[in-house]
Amino acid sequence: MLVVLKSCILAFSALLPVINPLGSALIFLGLVGAAPSNQFRSLARQVAISTVLFLVVIELGGAFLLSFFGISLPVVQLAGGLVLAAMGWSLLNEKDKNGHGQASQSAPVDDGGSLQEKVFYPLTFPVTAGPGCIVVTLTLSAHASHNQLLSSLLAHLGITLGIVGQGLAVWLSYAYAPKITRRISPQTVHGILRVIAFVLLCIGVQIGWNGLEAMIKAMPK
Repeated sequence: MLVVLKSCILAFSALLPVINPLGSALIFLGLVGAAPSNQFRSLARQVAISTVLFLVVIELGGAFLLSFFGISLPVVQLAGGLVLAAMGWSLLNEKDKNGHGQASQSAPVDDGGSLQEKVFYPLTFPVTAGPGCIVVTLTLSAHASHNQLLSSLLAHLGITLGIVGQGLAVWLSYAYAPKITRRISPQTVHGILRVIAFVLLCIGVQIGWNGLEAMIKAMPK
């Protein structure tokens, strides 16, 4: 169970700054417009479920994709770790963007039928789970693959639970996007994102180091 817990926390922490539920909620609010609260919650639930299914398919099919393209796990760990570290560094040095909350509130009202067509694209991909999420999920999938079958299965289970946790965060953030944008100050969001970005940077360095260490050990002596 310790493997499941560690993998769950790792997946949740790595995906949190990439998905950024609070930040993505602003984009969601702008795309949906001044829709009724019940429609907001319905769309939020559908997008959250779609995001979870999308990422779980990528996570479970990651090993097959790597095998198909002939890519080894240490290479993915190193490359993915570098990408995660770069994302964390970029978020740490990102300049504040002001004014998007007011812009989102002035978005036009969209009809229900048109919004239903947008559940996967663009609300799920790329607004919620973009290319960065795909890279992170593939990296986590490679990081969870071990020689022992039981450990590998438990690690993948933990990642799946972490993805489900992100789905819950997306649902809550999107469903109550209008209230969140009114109650959370930009300074608070700024501080939270900086802490999360530093954690992502550390996770990326650790995963990249694990891949590099495995590559060094595999080199002929």
